[in-house]
Amino acid sequence: MPQKCIIIGDPGIDTAFAMSLALHDSTLDLLGLVATPGNVTAEQATKNVHLLINAVDPPKWPRLGAALSIDYEMDGTRLHGTDGLGNVGFPPVSLHQPTPGDKLIVELVRQHPHEVIILVLGPATMLQRAFDRDPELPSLIDRVIMMAGTWKEPGNYSATAEFHAACDPSSLRGVLRSAANITLIPLDVSRKLFFSPSDLLELPSPESATCRFLRKIVPYGIRASCNLYGSEGFHLKDVLGLVALARRELLTSERHFVDVELRGDLTRGMTVFDTRSTPAGKPNANVATSVDVVGVRDYITKILKTAG
Repeated sequence: MPQKCIIIGDPGIDTAFAMSLALHDSTLDLLGLVATPGNVTAEQATKNVHLLINAVDPPKWPRLGAALSIDYEMDGTRLHGTDGLGNVGFPPVSLHQPTPGDKLIVELVRQHPHEVIILVLGPATMLQRAFDRDPELPSLIDRVIMMAGTWKEPGNYSATAEFHAACDPSSLRGVLRSAANITLIPLDVSRKLFFSPSDLLELPSPESATCRFLRKIVPYGIRASCNLYGSEGFHLKDVLGLVALARRELLTSERHFVDVELRGDLTRGMTVFDTRSTPAGKPNANVATSVDVVGVRDYITKILKTAG
């Protein structure tokens, strides 16, 4: 049976790439796509989820959740474009009346208790708001996969902090301290998947709606990465989160107690992995430590070959 799942994301080029794959993966039953601010504003994130669905036209449409109006006073537009999707200028789409994202998460999990995996490809705020709505929710979720934090790698928001963690460290701490079964994908692993200009040219099924969409948005990320970091390619970080959902055997992990720093000029959003023989708490997360990148590339090719 396909795995029931909900994706929370702030599209974002790599987030849109991951969502596009998920919409065409027959092993997944994508119940909901929930927008969240992060890379872009709440309003833009909600628009981008609708634009994505319209562009790739999946065989089954999930329910859509609207982002809550939250201002993190930071964004990822330097890397993703002012609209989050590479400033392509997609034609406007009519916005349906999506349920508020936190409410939709509660509804879907309650409809399918102990069956739903939640993949968080953005800040933890929307999931924590769902937990606030329904305190029993963490124990009703099969698994939570989060793209957040960094262990031994430098941060991508500050020297110590990963962007999602820095947006809302308090919500990340709340989720980590909940009863949920958590898998954490830090930058140490998510930076392993590098997408070059030649990879873009070699996308299968070039005439499919999905590959046409990806060919439009990814070049901006490649150019921005080159300008910002001097790298000849783009990290598809959020695709690693989807891999943890759909092909978990491609990742290895370790159990650790993880916490997050809430304040500090230099350390706000820093994730702390307590590896002492007597850590401050019991292990609360499966922390990804390595990934089979060849297997991930094979997965991407397989899904895009079958995408419409």
